[in-house]
Amino acid sequence: MKIAIGSDHAGYNYKEKIKTSLEEKGHSVRDFGTDSTASVDFPQFIRPVAEAVARGEYDRGIVLGGSGNGEAIVANRVAGIRCAVCWNAESARLARAHNDANMLSLGERVMSLETALEIVETWLNTKFDGGKHERRIRQIDEES
Repeated sequence: MKIAIGSDHAGYNYKEKIKTSLEEKGHSVRDFGTDSTASVDFPQFIRPVAEAVARGEYDRGIVLGGSGNGEAIVANRVAGIRCAVCWNAESARLARAHNDANMLSLGERVMSLETALEIVETWLNTKFDGGKHERRIRQIDEES
């Protein structure tokens, strides 16, 4: 799978670990930055990830910050993006199964690395259920 990934300074350490894990599993990963824990303004690293996913250049996108909230807000401003903030494996499963989330947002300051890796794995391996959920996704897109 082709995955775009990006973070601000507060999500940098987990981004690096997740990127390595994804590559070890055979995924193609493009890192949109940031490249250190030096303070940065997160929109300049998150928006390009969302835009690349929306253009279809990548199958999925993962963004990280301190809580993941700001990153999801930025990503969801891009048409065609459904970015879910997830905090455990079940929230990740539902984000994919019910919402067809094409982006995942994680907070390095609010979970362990082990939890973050479990969330990513669950999110990548869960298929969209379709059915009644397709109708709801269309309704979301109509309102955008």
